[in-house]
Amino acid sequence: MIETTTNPLAITIRQRGQEDYQSSFTAMRAFTDARTAETPDELWIVEHPPVFTLGLGADHSHVLAPHDIPVIQTDRGGEVTFHGPGQVVIYLLIDLKRRHTKGRLFAREFVHQIEQAVIDTLAAYNIAGERIAGAPGIYLKQGEWQGAKIAALGLKVRANGCTYHGVSLNVAMDLQPFSWINPCGYEGLATIDMRTLQVQVPLEQVQTALAQRLQHLLTVAE
Repeated sequence: MIETTTNPLAITIRQRGQEDYQSSFTAMRAFTDARTAETPDELWIVEHPPVFTLGLGADHSHVLAPHDIPVIQTDRGGEVTFHGPGQVVIYLLIDLKRRHTKGRLFAREFVHQIEQAVIDTLAAYNIAGERIAGAPGIYLKQGEWQGAKIAALGLKVRANGCTYHGVSLNVAMDLQPFSWINPCGYEGLATIDMRTLQVQVPLEQVQTALAQRLQHLLTVAE
């Protein structure tokens, strides 16, 4: 049974620690299957062992050489991406119908707010991130690595407005596996993490910062 609360706008942040991807995927779907109109929204913070995940419309040819890393089919949007240690992953289990003072927070606005939370979090570490039209996620705005991708985004929005899957932000990773795929379906797309940009920061600090920024932006949606 999922706990309920009298505050429908409350968003619970849960730290799930290190967890294999399939366990998180199964748990997200089970949570969403069981939730009711009164179930509080949640943000799940996780860190995964190495895994490639495919979106519903993903072209398997974008997995160039998986080596010994598992490849898992999911029901999110988007193409192929990589998750691994040293990466912040936050899953957003949100009922969009309650996230807007005018009635409903639409998926496009939801994506915009998630991206803004990443941009704000990076800015706190003096990293300038930006959106690129038609390419969900966050990319470096300037410098030697301009255009490199530092955060990825993939969501599932059910017909009832409930969401799962979420956002990943590269903090201090082994980036080599990104070269074994066409990240998000883009051949030759450079990927980067905060450590390569000379930002040495504990993963837990960035996990908390991004989760709190998401919590704030989604709670005050207008």
